[in-house]
Amino acid sequence: MKVNRLNSKKLAQLVSEALDDLKGQYISCINVKKLTQITDYMVIVTGRSNTHVKALADAVTKKVKESGTAVVGVEGRLQSEWVLVDVGDVVVHIMLAPVRALYNLEDLWSFSASSETEKELESLSQ
Repeated sequence: MKVNRLNSKKLAQLVSEALDDLKGQYISCINVKKLTQITDYMVIVTGRSNTHVKALADAVTKKVKESGTAVVGVEGRLQSEWVLVDVGDVVVHIMLAPVRALYNLEDLWSFSASSETEKELESLSQ
C-alpha cells in the first residue's frame, strides 16, 4: 500500500477533475471534516447511464492510483446505479440521477449549511 502523498483537499480536487474530464454531471464536493471522522470530503456526481457510472468510477480509480494514493475500496460497480469509491480522505459517490434524487446526500451531509463548505467548493473550482 502506497503512502498518501496528497492532502485531502488536493485529493478531492484531483477526483473532481477526473469526474469533470469524463463529463460527470452536477459534481458536488462537501467538506465533512467537522461532521464525521470517517472522511474529510464527499464528492457526489451524477452519471448519465450505468456504463457512464462505471467509466467515471474507473477514471477516478485510475487517476488516484497514478497520484500514488491507494484506493481503499470500490462498491456497487456490478449494478452501477450507485458506485462508491473510497480513497480514504475522500469518498466518491457516483450515482444515476434517480438514485441521487432519492438519497439526496447533499442535504444529509450539509445540514450545517456552513459558509466554510461553500468556501471549500469555491476554492476547489479555482
